[in-house]
Amino acid sequence: MFEKLRNIFQVPELKRRIFFTAALFVVYRFGEHVPTPGVNPQALLSAFQGQRGTLFGLYDLFVGGAFSRATVFALGIMPYISSSIILQLLGAVVPYLEKLRKEGEEGQKKITQLTRYGTVLISVVQSYAYSVFLVNMGQSQGLTVVPHPGIAFSLSTIITQTAGTIFVMWLGEKITEHGIGNGISLIIFINILGRVPNAVAQGYQSFRGGALSILTILIVLAIMVAVIAAVVLMTQGMRKIPVQYAKRIVGRRMYGGAATHIPLRVNTAGVIPIIFASSIMILPATIAGFVPPGNPLAAMGQWFSPLGALYNIIYGVIIVFFTYFYTAVVLNPNDLAENMRKYGGFVPGIRPGRKTAEYIDRVLSRITLPGAIFLAIIATLPDVMIASMGLPFLGFGGTSVLIVVGVALDTLQQVESHLLMRHYEGFVKRGRIRGRQRM
Repeated sequence: MFEKLRNIFQVPELKRRIFFTAALFVVYRFGEHVPTPGVNPQALLSAFQGQRGTLFGLYDLFVGGAFSRATVFALGIMPYISSSIILQLLGAVVPYLEKLRKEGEEGQKKITQLTRYGTVLISVVQSYAYSVFLVNMGQSQGLTVVPHPGIAFSLSTIITQTAGTIFVMWLGEKITEHGIGNGISLIIFINILGRVPNAVAQGYQSFRGGALSILTILIVLAIMVAVIAAVVLMTQGMRKIPVQYAKRIVGRRMYGGAATHIPLRVNTAGVIPIIFASSIMILPATIAGFVPPGNPLAAMGQWFSPLGALYNIIYGVIIVFFTYFYTAVVLNPNDLAENMRKYGGFVPGIRPGRKTAEYIDRVLSRITLPGAIFLAIIATLPDVMIASMGLPFLGFGGTSVLIVVGVALDTLQQVESHLLMRHYEGFVKRGRIRGRQRM
């Protein structure tokens, strides 16, 4: 293992990309501690203690604690993710966006530009909602979180939070372009890992105070290991559809005749359904933040608690729905079948064209079902089990593990490709396959 780690720093380009990514991480972590003007930090800390087990606590996990500290990065990268998801979903129903998606690099540039505009719009709306939330949260608990509420505070919050989100978006794009891995995913990754030391310290204090026993700690560790192993298994799992290309003669050369396969992942949608479902589930708590404490709608924030049964049932159903929906958006069986037909490819035993599309759609629907149920279970079960054992809300449940493991595997694969291109041994061992492969 140490030899493989040493190989990373023997590749100049890979070493430069890793240092560049680490430097931007430092910049991001520094920005997470720049406070928003007009907020009393001591009162905010006391007021946010009651939000740890709510959806705002989950949102705070994704932004590395910046939400609870009311820093300029309180919204984090979430507005950009929401904008990109909305545009991807609209691409399936809006002809103009679908046309841009098929135009290659130029179309992708236009989609990226629209995503940025959408990020600014969403940031303005969410930053205003955040300013109202800070004022109402302080009033509901009798604390002066915002000493001077009003238009000036709302306007300054909108400006600082929107500028902070745009800067975080820029950091993510630069990491993707000049660093290693996907910058947007890595920002969420570093935010979640940044909360691990606090969670460990909280667990240690509970153990010293007698609230936790050795047996309970071992059970929690066993659950986490099992969840990580299951996430790795399902993330890497795929169904390979064999494809045979017919031989064709172009001029004096013969093309085709090769056998390959179409890799259909069990979890094609990745963590997008969980992120999108979390955005929907946070709406009741967001609405509750807009209204005064005495309003009946203010109780919705307590009904939809991540540790409650109602939240987890609705959350799981939405995850399953969006897993199928997002898979249908990013993977079109008709396009796959048409591309195969153009280049003379066919699935053995299946007619090209419509029959091939129906076959791919049937296979995709069958393997997506266990993937969707797996996402729902991983996102809800660990937190439910921890709550049933009477443990404190640590904020590092199945959703966090799924995101961390998925991003880590994706980044590891990129490092692997850099090493293999320069004839170094990668992290993943590949054994030789002996014998004949049966179709």
